[in-house]
Amino acid sequence: MTARKKNEDKRKTGRKSSYQDAFANQALKLALLGAKDEELADFFGVDVSTINRWKKKYPEFCESLKKGKDIADSNVASKLYNRAIGYDFEETHTVRKNGLVVGEKHIKKHQPADTTAAIFWLKNRQPEKWRDRKELQIGNKLGDDLESMTDEELRAIIRGEKEQSGNINTTGESGNITEEAGSE
Repeated sequence: MTARKKNEDKRKTGRKSSYQDAFANQALKLALLGAKDEELADFFGVDVSTINRWKKKYPEFCESLKKGKDIADSNVASKLYNRAIGYDFEETHTVRKNGLVVGEKHIKKHQPADTTAAIFWLKNRQPEKWRDRKELQIGNKLGDDLESMTDEELRAIIRGEKEQSGNINTTGESGNITEEAGSE
């Protein structure tokens, strides 16, 4: 037997894949529920590396996951958008008289816009316009500002009674400082 023939035989040996055609539909349903690869692996009783192999080897499995994730993400985005702009809805209440159901009452309601949802939406959709970022122009060196102040003015700043006039560059160099909000 030639070396080439031996290599071909080796590739065909090994454990048979545990993948089944029904897994594609199950993967779709799990992705619709927001399952991550680790959760898929747990459900199918395999390792995450096996899930990744199945994605490469079985296109229908990969497409089912993509479709399920896209639909789930779209639904969440739609709900977030509605929450950000406000929406109308109808509630149905059961009407009872003397303990007996006598009908239903339909009540129209309005959920006002949620500022937090709107901010989240805008920061993610248009980060260059809505991010928490401030550009500070720095013109003086820290030492120059401090040199021109009296001891009493410096003590007042330390006690928090007075703000420093002018722009201070805490790095001791001229230039710009970028401050990201929420990075405390």
